[in-house]
Amino acid sequence: MHAESSTEIAELVSQLPHALRAYRFPESVAGRLGPVHSGKVRESASLAGRDERLIVTTDRTSCFDIIVGATPRKGAVLTSLSAWWFERTGDLIGNHLLEVIDPNVMVVRACEPIKMELVVRGYITGVTGTSMWHAYSAGERTFCGITLPDGLRKNERLPEPVITPSTKESGAMAHDRSVPPEELIAHAGIDPAVYRKAADAAMAIFTRGQELAREAGLILVDTKYEFGTTPEGEVILIDEVHTPDSSRYWKADAYHAAFDAGAEQSYYDKEHVRLELKRLGLTEFGQDDEREKLPPELFAEAGRRYLEVCERLTGSTPEAASGDPTARIDAAIEGFLNRA
Repeated sequence: MHAESSTEIAELVSQLPHALRAYRFPESVAGRLGPVHSGKVRESASLAGRDERLIVTTDRTSCFDIIVGATPRKGAVLTSLSAWWFERTGDLIGNHLLEVIDPNVMVVRACEPIKMELVVRGYITGVTGTSMWHAYSAGERTFCGITLPDGLRKNERLPEPVITPSTKESGAMAHDRSVPPEELIAHAGIDPAVYRKAADAAMAIFTRGQELAREAGLILVDTKYEFGTTPEGEVILIDEVHTPDSSRYWKADAYHAAFDAGAEQSYYDKEHVRLELKRLGLTEFGQDDEREKLPPELFAEAGRRYLEVCERLTGSTPEAASGDPTARIDAAIEGFLNRA
């Protein structure tokens, strides 16, 4: 590792105590909030009497459907990158972003999430059981209704990008499933016209994403999109877009050498953590909570890669928090509600 990278890793390790692992909306605004939803990475709440939501993006890191730790400055990276991409894809389809009021907080339009994820894949890759490569390497040649040719290698570019829909299952033990579009539509009760609008938008957004990533020296490998409908029935893009949590990024100038050598790519996304956990044999965690034993350098390195993607794309990175960011976030939310 270069001395410059070592210094950056050490600095990010020192920031880990200030990582936003948990967040609760302040009691002072409880009366102005509707139901609170706690996800793997985000805490969100509707605003009472208004068609708006607050979304707080934490630094929690989940892999294999488990919270495995926290990545320094991750929440701020995801917020700033999503805002950057929402602005650059707004001509393709509307989105839910209204305002960023803090490095970790967005105000968004309230909507009804459509019960699906649309995964767009430009390459065949992945290490999880739901990945296209996992199925293909096991001998399957049809994935989500798409027929794949023989002879593909891991990390190879597909003849053209494809959409592989996934269900959105509820419940603590539920797992999303990759299914053909017609099965998803029937399973989730989605209007076929709504699905088609979302799928067309997903492909257009992915094309735009690959173009802008290429200009930044990156390959946008694959990604997932979520959509919702507004009270007026408009289909819009929600959640996050083209972040290292929802997308895979590789360095463009290193791709061919690694692929020709049959080596792994340099992952600038959550796949870096997944691969290391897999190498350590930690795709499940027992009662002894091995998560506490994971090296802080693993998450610091993930943070370094997230920050590099953010800087390459946007030209800047969020500043490091000087301490626990909770008070700053509370003040931003209270200030917004008081002026709104």
